Amino acid sequence: MVNDAVWDIGYLVAAALFILGIKQLSSPRTAPQGNRMGAMGMFLAVLVTLARMYSEGIVGWELIVGGLAIGILIGALMATRVEMTGMPELVALFNGFGGGASALVALSEVLGRLQEGDVPEAGVELYAIWVAIGLSGLVGWITLTGSLVAMMKLKGGFVVPLSKKWVRFPTWGPPWLNAVKILLLAGSLYLIWMTINDPTNTDYIWGIVGLSSLLGILFVMPIGGADMPVVVSLLNSLSGIAAAFTGFVIGNNVLIIAGSMVGAAGLILTFIMCKAMNRTLPDVLFKAFGGSGEKDQLTRTKVGSDPEEVAMVLDGAQKVIVIPGYGMAVSQSQHAVKEFADMMESEGCEIAYAIHPVAGRMPGHMNVLLAEANVPYEQLIEMEDINSEFPDCDVALVIGANDTTNPAARTGEGPLAGMPILDVDKARVVVIIKRSLSVGYAGVDNDLFYMDKTMMLFGDGKKMMNELNSALKDL
Repeated sequence: MVNDAVWDIGYLVAAALFILGIKQLSSPRTAPQGNRMGAMGMFLAVLVTLARMYSEGIVGWELIVGGLAIGILIGALMATRVEMTGMPELVALFNGFGGGASALVALSEVLGRLQEGDVPEAGVELYAIWVAIGLSGLVGWITLTGSLVAMMKLKGGFVVPLSKKWVRFPTWGPPWLNAVKILLLAGSLYLIWMTINDPTNTDYIWGIVGLSSLLGILFVMPIGGADMPVVVSLLNSLSGIAAAFTGFVIGNNVLIIAGSMVGAAGLILTFIMCKAMNRTLPDVLFKAFGGSGEKDQLTRTKVGSDPEEVAMVLDGAQKVIVIPGYGMAVSQSQHAVKEFADMMESEGCEIAYAIHPVAGRMPGHMNVLLAEANVPYEQLIEMEDINSEFPDCDVALVIGANDTTNPAARTGEGPLAGMPILDVDKARVVVIIKRSLSVGYAGVDNDLFYMDKTMMLFGDGKKMMNELNSALKDL
């Protein structure tokens, strides 16, 4: 029997790698190294746990090797095959897997204890263990089902098995739904209390599974696309909290440490995202926004420009700010954008990229896409730092961004009221690449499209960028 201190040392090293990894994630330049350190820490934690289970006779080598092989294969296939545009869905799915794993461990622990008759006597130990199991299950099942809904909303829908029919996932949130969610949460907490009073009754346990799973679905269902980055961040936090509760349940130190860190980091990021949108977390959770309300009807028109016209405007420009949005991700035009930037810089033009905190479908979505195209990190400038530079900008090039550039946010009215935006309208010339004049997720028509200094390039982002690059070469 190996001394417990050996396992604790292994967990301590894994926890140190987690902490150092998160520290490295604070800068885009060191983020890849931080990601690798976090992965190494998790791999070490898994190896230590499996080795401990083997030494205690819980599992054999065949299960250890088989589990590692299956997990590595699934993870490698998903990570290598996913497109960058599908990264938000993958992150949401992984959040769900984390919550589901914690919920299953809690369920296994309580059912195993009941089967073996290992139920603590009434007192502090019973309260501590059963409350931890209940909360781990509650948060875990909410995270699992909520993340699956978030993934389908980000993807736009799902395919019905066998029929190959594509069904769009709805954004549904009638006024009475908040009361239902509160009742489901109260009911789940009540069932946790009942499991303490009657620990051997499995009906209460399955009731928690059912109510919390339904709560996760209804929790994410009303939330529109504009708030989805906040939801993904919050679900990430919940997966960490569920893991921390599970760590208390099974007495695993590394789960407690790692779960607490993920939970805290996710909550901090969630509040940062809320601040960036000038919204409170209760507003995000209980007031449907962006995709569930009425959308403005378009009554105005705008004559589109062609790439040759835009190229002539760009000829001689001294400073260009690129504003990436989800349209850039959908069209996968980040490499064409980088080619454009290289050509402009070769002519002595200064290039910068304006990054809005909630651009895209997940925190840091635009940063990831541009990093894939080898855009220098120092050119990625956050909203609060670059807004003062727009009045001195010759051309602001917007690629598929809408709500994050909409001046209606300054009016104090409508769904975008008070949301901080990029001051694109203050640039000398604005060029917008977009398929149409359609409204964004908030459903608000964008006055920026109709300004005299705005030039619209209607079409697919990648196609338009390639045509613009060709026009610049022909000058």
